[in-house]
Amino acid sequence: MMGYISMALVASLVVFTSSVVLADDIIPIPAEKSQVEPWFKANVKPLSARRGTLDPALEAAEASPRIITVNKKGGGDYKTINEAIKSIPTANKKRVIIKLAPGEYIEKVTIDVGRPFVTLLGQPGAQTNLTYHGTAAKYGTVESATLIVWAEYFMAANLNIRNTAPMPKPGTQGQALAMRINADKAAFYNCKFYGFQDTLCDDRGNHFFKNCYIEGTYDFIFGRGASLYLNTQLHAVGDGLRVITAHNRNDPNQQNGYSFVHCKVTGVGEGIYLGRAWMSHPKVVYAYTEMSSVVNPSGWQENRVRAHDKTVFYGEYMCTGPGSNKEKRVAHTQEIDNKEAKHFLTLGYIKGSKWLLPPPAF
Repeated sequence: MMGYISMALVASLVVFTSSVVLADDIIPIPAEKSQVEPWFKANVKPLSARRGTLDPALEAAEASPRIITVNKKGGGDYKTINEAIKSIPTANKKRVIIKLAPGEYIEKVTIDVGRPFVTLLGQPGAQTNLTYHGTAAKYGTVESATLIVWAEYFMAANLNIRNTAPMPKPGTQGQALAMRINADKAAFYNCKFYGFQDTLCDDRGNHFFKNCYIEGTYDFIFGRGASLYLNTQLHAVGDGLRVITAHNRNDPNQQNGYSFVHCKVTGVGEGIYLGRAWMSHPKVVYAYTEMSSVVNPSGWQENRVRAHDKTVFYGEYMCTGPGSNKEKRVAHTQEIDNKEAKHFLTLGYIKGSKWLLPPPAF
């Protein structure tokens, strides 16, 4: 009998422990914006409060981080970001925090798949700019990005990432990416992305954006990512056709999509679309998001392939502002109830409880 009780107790403790580990994944982001930061601090705690619950490889990497300093004016370990990246050994297993002094770094940077656990860290409140002028005409669309990341467990904080190629004329193609994230488990805090067409290629993997700013003209957030954007401003510039998202989901079984929560949609002019069906099954949801009058009353661009009316997932949940009026929305805009909305409002959407950490101090 004692043995039976002990086994039952162990089993109950396992269940309890599992529920604690997974609790962060199921607690929804509050509807009240003033509660978002307390929610984040309660659910994305530092390593010291999460030992034994994170991915083992991540916990091992965070145990003794390496710090590299970069200052283009001298006085740091390196003068360029690329030099700092090259100093990281392939098959890296340790968190490497690259601290960037304020200034403009005119570089085209790629962090390859063999260098995971890299953090690019700017100084809070300072102007730390990573810029380049790559274009699709020279590099191909996705290779034109100023910053390309192939490595898992990437983090960036307090950076401005720009593609400085000129704005294409209305009606012409001019893809020029600021950022391409093509790896799982990446987080961006207080980062700004500037470009025009195809500013941010949010591709492949689970990603988190918090307190960010993304500017562009057409398809300025695109790709196959499973991404949660929190308290992020989406700002459309230029003339002519402007579309914020072009999510590249082409199968109903793919576990990906963009969730914008407590975000803000702004811009110049009017008639901006929240998204379009680049592929057959895009999934994009805006929740608790403030939409200015720049948003087209129809919300979403009409599908060029009519069959996509039945396969797209365009959702809006408890949004505000003049652009959030759904009276004239396209017919295939999803009606999301409270139960369904929770799926898009938790860290579970990006499996965040196993890998998401707050940014380090500078």
